[in-house]
Amino acid sequence: MTLTYAEIRSWVLALPGTREVFVERWNEHTLRYGEKIFVMGDPDSPFVSVKASPEEQAELIAGAPSVYAKSAYVGRFGWVRVDLGHADPPELRRVVEDAWRRTAPKRVVQAYDSAQRQPD
Repeated sequence: MTLTYAEIRSWVLALPGTREVFVERWNEHTLRYGEKIFVMGDPDSPFVSVKASPEEQAELIAGAPSVYAKSAYVGRFGWVRVDLGHADPPELRRVVEDAWRRTAPKRVVQAYDSAQRQPD
């Protein structure tokens, strides 16, 4: 199965459940929370880059070097490059959600977690 950047966009839109306003700014090639970028990609590319802690970056690359590779280091977090043609969808979803959780303000993450605990 080959994932697409569009599928990753829909994952992030779905993270807050019905509270999609939590994701405040979008453009064609990046997913942002406000001005904080946490996933970069191009709809026509088989790769995306996801913000990862140095520890997570090392763990992902060691566990699946054919899928993950180190990207340029920015700030206190690094970036991991993901081959969408070989990525495991549930694992990549977790990586993207972890990046979103580190990027979004705590109040947003708490509201999201609270919304997930609400019965339908």
